Amino acid sequence: MNLKDIVYRTRSYRRFDESYRIDRKTLEGLVDLARMSASAANRQPLKYLLYTSPEDCARIFPCLAWAGYLKDWVGPERGERPSAYIIINGDREITESFNVDHGIAAQSIMLGATEAGLGGCIIASVKRQELREELRIPPHLEILLVLALGKPGEKVVPEEVRNNDIKYWRDENGIHHVPKRRLDDLILNA
Repeated sequence: MNLKDIVYRTRSYRRFDESYRIDRKTLEGLVDLARMSASAANRQPLKYLLYTSPEDCARIFPCLAWAGYLKDWVGPERGERPSAYIIINGDREITESFNVDHGIAAQSIMLGATEAGLGGCIIASVKRQELREELRIPPHLEILLVLALGKPGEKVVPEEVRNNDIKYWRDENGIHHVPKRRLDDLILNA
């Protein structure tokens, strides 16, 4: 698979085959991709918490909000939930400013997940204090993003934006549609 194929196949999955377990070594390999990615001023302030056990995943799940545009859906049902999580934290003992490092790291991890036959969702809508207490995350670590990972259990289809409506939606067959703007609409000529 070349880079374009990986990018085009990397989607935000919100339903998974929960029975498919991801081992810690796989998560470590994904974090290694993030480790080698760009970091503002090369500070490398990100720290990662890795969770693979069903018990830990069950503790993390209620601390997350899923698919804001799908108003009648509270998130994946049992059996469709992620089988692993990576929590990206900023270490305030290194710096107070994390710039865009966590976005770069998250994308590197998601691209690696796709290459490995996995999928995931980058989640910023997190009940941070609840998650901190549940997992006993030290106060010097700022919770930046949660990456939900697993074997995709849904089909996600990109399509062209219509009527300037960028809201994703699901059809009657449960296929998740994600409107994307046309390339010509994004490139400005000065």
